[in-house]
Amino acid sequence: MTLDEFRASLQADAPPAGLPGVVQALWHEARGDWDRAHRIVQELPDRDAAWVHAYLHRKEGDHWNAGYWYNRAGRPRSERPLDEEWGEIAAALLAKAD
Repeated sequence: MTLDEFRASLQADAPPAGLPGVVQALWHEARGDWDRAHRIVQELPDRDAAWVHAYLHRKEGDHWNAGYWYNRAGRPRSERPLDEEWGEIAAALLAKAD
């Protein structure tokens, strides 16, 4: 799935079938359900989930917690606009899912 297809799927009532949990979390966050996105990534132990977790806390405004999760993800803190970071993360995770 391409990033454009993923963005288009945000018009649906549910995320596309077969997406990894981390990508589903991004889908839910983009639809305004931060809590559901957060619940999903909290249950996942890998660096990709930590990256999404960092983004979620950055969006929430909890920069200290975001920094903790960027560190867990092995990534530098993002200074990009939130929508650009969302797209960067989604594109990277979708590429891994193919």
